[in-house]
Amino acid sequence: MKKILVSIFAICLLLSSDVLACTSAIFTGKSTPDGRPLMWKHRDTGEPNNRIQYFKGEKYSFYALINSPDFFNNEAWTGTNEVGFSIMNTASYNLKNDDVPSKMMDKEGVVMFKALATCKNLKDFEKMLDKYKRPMGVEANFGVIDAEGGAAYYEVNNDSWTKIDVNDPKIAPQGYLVYTNHSNTGRLNEGMGYVRYTNADKIVKEQINRNGAITPQWIFQALSRTFYHSVLGIDLNKDKDLVDKCNGWFFDQDFIPRKSSTCSIVVAGVKPGENAANTVMWTILGYPPVGVAVPLMVANGDTVPSFMTAKEKENAKMCDWVLEKKKEIFPITRGNGNKYLNYYAIEKYMKPAVKIENGIFEKANPIIEKIRDGKATAAELESVYVEIEKIF
Repeated sequence: MKKILVSIFAICLLLSSDVLACTSAIFTGKSTPDGRPLMWKHRDTGEPNNRIQYFKGEKYSFYALINSPDFFNNEAWTGTNEVGFSIMNTASYNLKNDDVPSKMMDKEGVVMFKALATCKNLKDFEKMLDKYKRPMGVEANFGVIDAEGGAAYYEVNNDSWTKIDVNDPKIAPQGYLVYTNHSNTGRLNEGMGYVRYTNADKIVKEQINRNGAITPQWIFQALSRTFYHSVLGIDLNKDKDLVDKCNGWFFDQDFIPRKSSTCSIVVAGVKPGENAANTVMWTILGYPPVGVAVPLMVANGDTVPSFMTAKEKENAKMCDWVLEKKKEIFPITRGNGNKYLNYYAIEKYMKPAVKIENGIFEKANPIIEKIRDGKATAAELESVYVEIEKIF
């Protein structure tokens, strides 16, 4: 009986960890064409409704991705603040080495909210972790970049943390690291996300090796929308014959975008000495393959585009718009049908989304460059938002 209960617990843990899985990467200026760092989080969670919220923190104002129903919880699931400190997380499943009960865990959102409100750089975050009450209630990989050139992952459990410096050439020889749902300092061969890690790492490595540019636009289109599977050796975006042979239906397992994917964010940081307020948080809400990226700058304060935010527990219009399309991608609701995706539906909406997104980058990038050069203010992005709102 005891063995049966343990087995049931392990299965439940596996299923729940799949829901809380994420894929991420940090790129230092060494790997980007303009020398500015990039931080990417492709979020997977059981809560599909989310939005961007502006907060006036204890020390710093910030933008944060929040679960729309959890507005009053003081949680952030990725964000950037007015002094260029940006943070994200992926859940880890091979770090926890204690008997802290589950009801005291999953506090990563609270930790990130506090960090955005109080931290200016990596050193501040490290001091915060040192002083944080124990047990911290976390088992996670926190990714952080700042306006001073700092870029690192922190593998954190209830009692301790380890810094993995992305600027260290011995650790990240090509100037980037990919993280999913296991930690390098955790128990060997335990945890989750090994296939997604390989998917993402292979795509990034190939791009760098052919001297391709690592940009926010490339990340969204090559990573957030990829349907490459390293174990099966397939790429649905490139193999029409395979898609047709399977009538468009595939098992939704170990692709980077999955049914549980609810947001994709690329934070484009600044070089040391540049205005930290020029950090850009490019954000896709909803199911990333069929959504579009929107540039956000904390310098605009509480004037978040209306379609990206909402009041109290309401959902963002952009998220709702994308979730309607997602219903066609995962239309089977009975039995195990929700584990199957219809790639024809993805293709139907992804191609127009990419076209719209390309237009957004084409219009926004020159404005962002003018802002960085001091020839414009973040308010000029309003012209981009006006165009985006027309798609609804």
